Amino acid sequence: MKLLYITNGITGSGGLERVLSLKASYFAEIFAYEVHILVLNNTNHNRFFEFSEKIKFHSIPVTGNPISYLLKYRNGIQNTVNHIQPDIILVCDDGLKGFFLPSIIKTEAKWIYERHASQELNRQKGFSGRWAAKLMQHQASKFDAFVVLTSTNKEEWRNSKVSVIPNPLSFEPQESSSLDSKKIIAVGSHSYNKGYDTLLKIWKNIEQRYPDWQLEIFGKIDGEKTYVNMASDLNLKNVHFHHPVPNIQAEYLKSSFLVLPSRSEGFGMVLIEAMACGVPCIAFDCPSGPRDIITNAADGFLVENQNVEQLADKVFFLIKNENIRKEMGNKAKENVKKYLPDSIMKMWKNLFKNLMYENSYISR
Repeated sequence: MKLLYITNGITGSGGLERVLSLKASYFAEIFAYEVHILVLNNTNHNRFFEFSEKIKFHSIPVTGNPISYLLKYRNGIQNTVNHIQPDIILVCDDGLKGFFLPSIIKTEAKWIYERHASQELNRQKGFSGRWAAKLMQHQASKFDAFVVLTSTNKEEWRNSKVSVIPNPLSFEPQESSSLDSKKIIAVGSHSYNKGYDTLLKIWKNIEQRYPDWQLEIFGKIDGEKTYVNMASDLNLKNVHFHHPVPNIQAEYLKSSFLVLPSRSEGFGMVLIEAMACGVPCIAFDCPSGPRDIITNAADGFLVENQNVEQLADKVFFLIKNENIRKEMGNKAKENVKKYLPDSIMKMWKNLFKNLMYENSYISR
């Protein structure tokens, strides 16, 4: 089997890059597939996550005005496809341009689109986002398979070819957090969608009532330092911002619970990572992901979407109830085992086999 991934870049510290490193490496090492990854503008150097040495990397230069950019994009991908002759092409690009590849690239390969974000992310962008969402809906049918991460993601797409394949766990630690530290963790880049403004606003009251508890936020800090400055303006003493770290597992193991205040999620990779470390989670019931992962009041709490008071109440509850925290942590560690790589990667292998069988059947 010969696979070609097409994505913008793989040097970042986000969920897409982490998951791509896991899946592509698994395909190359365990299934012995020939795996290629195509990126734009040499954005495969100084990678944050490790990729298998068996993977072959390709890059195409795309610069200039929009017309020049798109011509270079199409021609560069076409030349790469002609050279590799892949069996399956997987597009990992949550932007608009990737949706048009099956229409502009000539190949006998099967096309799979991997959707890593909720359509809610487009709706947040106003008219341009809604316009892009309509184009995405139309173009989604051009793919031979369209993969989303959760059952609620599936409801966003009017497409009979949609399959649900969750992200695999990136680690399976034998140890668990003791859940007796006075640390709360949040993980994700500093963007409006991640909802750190909401978390910082409720932290003011939490800090006043529990001044010995600390909030540790790990994620790429935006250039304007929006939330760093907001914490300073609110005069918060116990909020600590950290850049992304490769060994985030160690940070989960130091924490008593995780808070995910996102306005939308494609999945919620940080939820299953924290739960694998025996750490219960609190998240807004946002589209899409948390409701598919958290069993409410069993291994964490789902909060009515953007209900700030309810979010604060659940944080207070887990701070005050150490025994319940630990019960939830034990259940979280057990419940998250369904995301272990061996289980998830079999789903991908079956999808590939079905596509290739369909291809060989049609050609007979």
